[in-house]
Amino acid sequence: MKTSPDTHVPLSPDFPHYPEAEMQARAVAFHNQMQSRRSVRAFSDQAVPKDVIEQCVLTAGTAPSGANHQPWYFACVGSAEKKAEIRSAAEAEEREFYSGRAAQDWIDALAPIGTDADKPYMEIAPWLICIFAQRRGGIREGEDKKNYYIHESVGIATGLLIAACHNAGLATLVHTPNPMKFLNGICGRPETEKPFLILVAGYPASDAMVPNHALVKKPVGEIASFL
Repeated sequence: MKTSPDTHVPLSPDFPHYPEAEMQARAVAFHNQMQSRRSVRAFSDQAVPKDVIEQCVLTAGTAPSGANHQPWYFACVGSAEKKAEIRSAAEAEEREFYSGRAAQDWIDALAPIGTDADKPYMEIAPWLICIFAQRRGGIREGEDKKNYYIHESVGIATGLLIAACHNAGLATLVHTPNPMKFLNGICGRPETEKPFLILVAGYPASDAMVPNHALVKKPVGEIASFL
């Protein structure tokens, strides 16, 4: 790797260095915290301050990305009118999905979760964070360069966003159907941006339930190897 004082700066002295015992304790504590995260489909209408969502988005924006182009945009929708528009359009797409567009094996895979075309939580939850993947952009506003590793970059940023919301005490739900082209118009985003997903965010309803199916997490021996 080529470095020079003109193009690089030293790593911040604030970068943490923990004793091994503290490293292990922190790793365990973070795992325990994230292990309590659940996808929720029943939300409270209790308001969540915009500043909380903004801080979570700022955390997402720290994600690594191809050439550091940061090819993401987060349209944070709190307007009741716009949430109703999004729900209506999303349910129309979902009705097509469940009435024949989806392969039967996909429908069968979803059965234990109990999902269907009705998405009332899109109006009940205080925030819908509509995430867009940008095909072109750059590190500075107004640049028009090709972006790289777009979906990988946006996916990493989304993971950080979900973790940040959970850390703040918010429940979330990922809504991912393609193509969701209706989002560009509702959110005022250019056609060059591709809707990536909608992250529903808010407090869980007092009677929120989660499917047993979702509680099954693979052990480390099935998801990792140490070579």
